Amino acid sequence: MGVSNNITAVLNIVALLCSIPIIAAGIWLDQKPDNACVHLIRWPVILLGFLILLVSLAGFVGAYRYKETLLAFYLCCMAILIALLLILLVFAFVVTRPDGSYDVPGKGYKEYRLDGYSAWLRDHVVDNKSWRKIKACLADTGVCPKLTQKFITADQFFAAHISPLQASSCSSGCCKPPTICGYTFVNPTQWTNPTNPTGDPDCYLWSNDQTQLCYNCNSCRAGLLGNLRTEWRKVNTILIVAVVLLILVYVIACSAFRNVQSEELFNRRKH
Repeated sequence: MGVSNNITAVLNIVALLCSIPIIAAGIWLDQKPDNACVHLIRWPVILLGFLILLVSLAGFVGAYRYKETLLAFYLCCMAILIALLLILLVFAFVVTRPDGSYDVPGKGYKEYRLDGYSAWLRDHVVDNKSWRKIKACLADTGVCPKLTQKFITADQFFAAHISPLQASSCSSGCCKPPTICGYTFVNPTQWTNPTNPTGDPDCYLWSNDQTQLCYNCNSCRAGLLGNLRTEWRKVNTILIVAVVLLILVYVIACSAFRNVQSEELFNRRKH
């Protein structure tokens, strides 16, 4: 195996290794309760990761066995996959750029406004049609009952840094009523006697029924988007590193492939 083929084989191993964190990021998203209910970005990430892995294996075999056709196939497919990964990365960054969070005086957590998120997320993730299925799924995840096991007193709860899904939005989240409503804390999912029930439309939607809570509130939708935004931006960091490495690998692999062709042409003319 020539020097250029050796380089290409090593580069394909690097590309193969790059696919592992991409797949892991997709699996990590899949394990999150909110992403389990929103099948939006996790499967594209996992699929792209597996495709990069398979194409890298094909490129390694092509370099090791000196199969020029397989190497050309590898370069063509890898260019398409890198382009798709870049599109996914830019798309996720653009739609998660707006942040609907704001600080609540005297509280350890933030709350979120639904209109603070991108129109695309509001129209395609938490629209009325999708939300019926999502809220039923969220209720089944048990994310709210966990709060009652973790926090006993009001001081503990108000000082806690709970997730956007558990407490967020211009109101609060799926598990508690909006702070502006002035409800009295009984436990993290039981609230009574609102002092300002007209402060937000979600104040009237809150229910102490553990199957309802604030799942019908706009605050719950905003909480979901707040969680998704945080998780997707973490995944974006992994994808940025992976795509930079893949582009470097691809550029060097293209150069090595041209060297192989030049060596072939030289040897033919020599003989």
